[in-house]
Amino acid sequence: MPGEQLEAILLVGGQGTRLRPLTLSAPKPLLPTAGVPFLAHLLARVAAGGVTHVVIAACYKAEMFAACFGDGSAFGLSIDYVTEEVPLDTGGGIRNAAGSLRGGDPADPVVVLNSDVLSGHDLGAQVDLHRKTDAAVTLHLVPVPDPSRFGCVPTDASGRVTAFLEKTPNPVTNQVNAGCYVFRRDVIQSIPAGRRVSVERETFPSLIATGAVVMGYPEAAYWLDVGTPAAFVRGSADLVLGRLPAPALPGLPGPSLLLAGAEVATGASVSGGTVVGAGASVGAGATVAGSVLFDGASVGEGAVVRDSVVGCGAVVAPGAVLDDAVVGDAAYIGPGNELARGIRIWPGTRLEPASVRFSSDV
Repeated sequence: MPGEQLEAILLVGGQGTRLRPLTLSAPKPLLPTAGVPFLAHLLARVAAGGVTHVVIAACYKAEMFAACFGDGSAFGLSIDYVTEEVPLDTGGGIRNAAGSLRGGDPADPVVVLNSDVLSGHDLGAQVDLHRKTDAAVTLHLVPVPDPSRFGCVPTDASGRVTAFLEKTPNPVTNQVNAGCYVFRRDVIQSIPAGRRVSVERETFPSLIATGAVVMGYPEAAYWLDVGTPAAFVRGSADLVLGRLPAPALPGLPGPSLLLAGAEVATGASVSGGTVVGAGASVGAGATVAGSVLFDGASVGEGAVVRDSVVGCGAVVAPGAVLDDAVVGDAAYIGPGNELARGIRIWPGTRLEPASVRFSSDV
């Protein structure tokens, strides 16, 4: 009911393997995204949706989360942290975190979010639908062009979920699981404790099979799974450009975001939602578009960086070209190199001049 405490569980336990090498030094939810750790955008979002208490369910590099967000007061939240000694998957992680929830009524709603999604959907409206239908679980659903890559979720005329088909090659609808759920508290308590459980493959299909009310909340607002480098870069740029409202953005929306101590030389072009991290630099005549430069990164004179990530302290020498590339922390990309097509350079790697080319001229 209005005025009651609304709680949320944020699942941040994954190792972010699809984003390596960026996630070798930090968990995916802590990667700098539009000027702040990615999870800061989710925390600001749930706070705006009426959540007052958050349980962060961590596993990989778990100690880094509390060091980053503390007690949550900066977001108007109270945050508790729960660590999984071994990975428990989505359902197991939710069940493990439930012991730190504060409410006691079995029917209380609990918001659960995956930590690899940017969404502009109306969380309050999803919670309202959940309450009005007295659902066991209410899933945010979005339409996508290729539903085979996600959990496919058909619904009937009333919006009730009729099946949960995880990554099926022959999807029956373009409506997919968007990674935000509202659970009844007693449904969370029914998830087996102490073992790996997938809500997608076990919990949701079981609830549907036993006749529980599982509702879909369809909304086609901005939505992006940021699990790959290309999507991560796009998500950061969209936040900077203002395509998705971002209360955690440390500045006004615009073509670029320059953090403290960032330097952009005269004649350089920085655009497309690019972030130039704290102490990072862009040399004269360089072009940086739709990219993320982590703190202390350096882009030399005349270099070109498009749709790419340049890690902390990494150097892109004068004249080098990056197009859809990931450069790890403290790497060095010498002059004349051309990095493209999703190439990933591991931290500390040194590429001597013209070591990697996609064209024949030097």
